[in-house]
Amino acid sequence: MAVRVAHAVLGGLVATGWLVLPLAGAEAPAAPARDADVTAPRAATAQDGTTTGDLVPPLVAVGAAGALAAYTYGRRRRRATTRTTPGGDPGLTPLPELDRQARRLLVETDDCVRVAAEELALATDRAAGDAVEPYVYELRHAEAGLAAAFRLRQRLDEADTAGTDPAEGQDDRKDVLEEIVARCQDAGQRLDAAAPGFDQIRALERNAVAALEAAETRFRDVAARIRTAEKTIADLHERYAPAASLPVVGDAEQAKDRLLFTTSHLNQARQYADRGDGAKAAAHLRAAEGALAQAFDLTDGVDRLARELDSAAAGLPAAIAAAQSDWNAARGLPPDARAGFVGRLGHAEALLSAVRHETAAGPHDPLDALRRVTEAAASLAGMVGGEVPEGSGRALVPARSALAGAACFIGTHRGAVGGEARTLLAEARRLLGPGSVPLSEVLRADELAREARRLAERDVRAYGNPSGGRGGAGAGGAVLGGILLSDGEGGPMSYGGPRTRGRRGAFFT
Repeated sequence: MAVRVAHAVLGGLVATGWLVLPLAGAEAPAAPARDADVTAPRAATAQDGTTTGDLVPPLVAVGAAGALAAYTYGRRRRRATTRTTPGGDPGLTPLPELDRQARRLLVETDDCVRVAAEELALATDRAAGDAVEPYVYELRHAEAGLAAAFRLRQRLDEADTAGTDPAEGQDDRKDVLEEIVARCQDAGQRLDAAAPGFDQIRALERNAVAALEAAETRFRDVAARIRTAEKTIADLHERYAPAASLPVVGDAEQAKDRLLFTTSHLNQARQYADRGDGAKAAAHLRAAEGALAQAFDLTDGVDRLARELDSAAAGLPAAIAAAQSDWNAARGLPPDARAGFVGRLGHAEALLSAVRHETAAGPHDPLDALRRVTEAAASLAGMVGGEVPEGSGRALVPARSALAGAACFIGTHRGAVGGEARTLLAEARRLLGPGSVPLSEVLRADELAREARRLAERDVRAYGNPSGGRGGAGAGGAVLGGILLSDGEGGPMSYGGPRTRGRRGAFFT
């Protein structure tokens, strides 16, 4: 920063000197005679050598110096908004501290966006569509800013993985981290500003009885879904290899734990509503709603996985046949044409052979088998002409399954999951966005989603006691799921940003 300021000042001095020195060195013109020709002043000016055109370069230089100084000042102001050293120069903020702040804000903002989407869905069910539009807009804006911040974080992580010299690009890294912080802060501030108006739309304090009835109806529906999910998991164990249903093992039990928490807080909400204490009724009702949403997501994940396994099993024979056809075509090329692809041919053949053996042997994991067939097809791509193909519907099945499974796990365990897993999940979601997806990106998204799930599970194992020392039925699962805040704010999370998300905590006793 000091170097940039010095450059700006030096540029201004040089430009000013360029403008002034020619005028100082010029001789003063003699006074013209009374009867001099009217063209004399024009001639004198020409001899003086300081025409208007001579002043243009110095003025341009002064303007450039001013622009540089303005840019430097603007950048200094931007850094000042994201500094972490109170009262100090943001340039003195240690880079590791800025990195920690960026990671913390990504997790915090992601939680706020998730909860805002959850509450907005509930509000939409019980309010006029146009009434919630402003809050939908703010949420979409926050989601876009968060997605951009995750993308920037992914770029930094990829550079770290590539082994970039940490001594190089420190200013660039700081700029990126500051941009992450700024985007997260903007998203959080928008949700904070919208929270009071959103409370008026939801009106939980005034409409606690009606909201309670809706929650109790949903409770009965989710309880029935849990019984169905248990039967579905048992059926998956019989039909497929154990690894196929591993992503949802224990989900039915976790859903029961969330319902246990829901039961307790619906009862408390009903008691406070009967006493006319709308604020406390709303706090307990919001906690129950959060637990119900996660119980539904857990049971829905079981149903979704069952559908995906059936879809993969149905599409696997055709996928094997298509990949085998590509392999045969590549194998039939002239020796000189396939000379550079011997390794890829061997890799594809090994994958296809292993899949055929497993499917013939008995129960298997069709999603994993389809994933390996997709990998074989990708390794053959381009050998018989054309570019890497677009991801077919069959190829997308395992990738989208991995993405949905990771998203559900992170969402229902967000109280323990850190920024690394969330960043990978966001990148996988970006790669599998709407529109056609190249096969290479399908495979990359699949890999990122599975790694996000692995890292999230690691975070949960390392989390320790999730109850935070608080009692109550299902409280541990509620803290683990991020339904209850565990950072001293207490209470349930609500629509809003970091400043307002725990606003009902004061009434949560």
